[in-house]
Amino acid sequence: MGVDATENPKLHVLFFPFMGHGHMIPMVDMTKLFAMRGVKTTIVTTPLNVPFISSTIERSKNSGFDIHLKVLNFPCVEAGLPEGCENFDSIPSSQGVNLDMIAKFFKAADMFEQPFEQLIQECKPDCLLVDMFFTWASDIADKYDIPRLMFNGCSFLSLCISDSVSLYEPQKKVKSGSEPFVFPNVPGDIKLTRDQMAVIFTQNEENELTRSVKKWREAELKSYGFIVNSFYELEAAYVDHYRNVIGRKAWHVGPVSLCNRAIEDKLDRGKKPSVDEQKCLSWLDSKQPKSVVYICFGTAVDFNAAQLTEIAFAIEATGQHFIWVVKKEKSKNEEDWLPEGFEERTEGKGLMIRGWAPQVLILDHEAVGAFVTHCGWNSTLECVSAGLPMVTWPVFAEQFYNEKLVTDVLKIGVGVGTKKWKEVVGDFVKRDAIEKAVKEIMVGEKAEEMRSRAKALGEMAKRAVEEGGSSFRDLNDLIQQLSSRRR
Repeated sequence: MGVDATENPKLHVLFFPFMGHGHMIPMVDMTKLFAMRGVKTTIVTTPLNVPFISSTIERSKNSGFDIHLKVLNFPCVEAGLPEGCENFDSIPSSQGVNLDMIAKFFKAADMFEQPFEQLIQECKPDCLLVDMFFTWASDIADKYDIPRLMFNGCSFLSLCISDSVSLYEPQKKVKSGSEPFVFPNVPGDIKLTRDQMAVIFTQNEENELTRSVKKWREAELKSYGFIVNSFYELEAAYVDHYRNVIGRKAWHVGPVSLCNRAIEDKLDRGKKPSVDEQKCLSWLDSKQPKSVVYICFGTAVDFNAAQLTEIAFAIEATGQHFIWVVKKEKSKNEEDWLPEGFEERTEGKGLMIRGWAPQVLILDHEAVGAFVTHCGWNSTLECVSAGLPMVTWPVFAEQFYNEKLVTDVLKIGVGVGTKKWKEVVGDFVKRDAIEKAVKEIMVGEKAEEMRSRAKALGEMAKRAVEEGGSSFRDLNDLIQQLSSRRR
């Protein structure tokens, strides 16, 4: 059973996600999960991010949950950012990654310390669940003797690898960027190359980014523990390793996306969808089960025109039905990358969504058979929850770690063969490699085997969040610990 609200009327958890959709979406779901267990929850964001979460909060309140929203002003101008740049995904960029703007965004995040402390004095929470990027939150938690839980939107495997990199630096002991190495003290002999790791882990000299990594690590060690959007059955070896060998406290409470049961809740995650949901569902309803490939690369990946052209040629060559989410809006210059006659030739076979897609709604439809993904952890876990195999195309962040989990550990995916970590724009992949991977996942010799494993994991994911499941129990245990500590 869940923790009864009458037993615990005053337990109050304050949530503060980093201002990026990949961090906000799962933390909003976590806010709802805690509220569903009778906990008073408050989520904090900035004025221009309110529209992305307000309707979800309002529906939860109307359902009788004790859930609240607080707003702190975002110091754009003070940090040197353009007015209105309040979300990481809105950082201006014309040629891929803009490191200067990213540094300014993190500078703005550091400026929240004082107003957040004032909010603590006003709200008097019993626990802080704050994103890892707000390193100053640990000092505030210590000052007011409040436990600070950390969230970074990653898997347990990623946490284990991060610990290995911090202690052993194996990436600096190879002779070249393409030479594979094994992460020491990580189960499963996970192999990667230096080229597939973030530049902050491959640099020898200290700079602003390496200092940030050091601060994140220090905050992690000071925190009460990690809350992870995962479930035990998915990565049991890494959950056990992180808790028992590395010796850190952590609770798995996912997949958090499964708290969204109604179509309205699945639609209302992040931005407003760029496609009418009825049009999208009607199109999917017209297809055979497991016949559609869903292609989407998240909010931050921004492929150039040449790469988009390769994807278009590859999709058409596979002969598969598809939904393709393209970040670029349709414009007069679209002929620069979209092959001539592509939309006419694929009419009825393909649906292009330009902008934001209702991803969970699409993945849950029986017509979808596989997901071509950048391996962001939210997308990876949403795909696992839907019981689908993946074509893996990691680009940056910890996405190469997630690919290893999908392809090497779980064996429910096929990679396109990306060799290098390249922020936002990605490592160029040729059409033949894309076509081969899609065909392999849909109609290849091992397609049915992978589909069967993925389906079994999807069923485990759903059981994990049901009453008595591994994530259900872990969340209960955490709430009970926080309640006991408060008393």
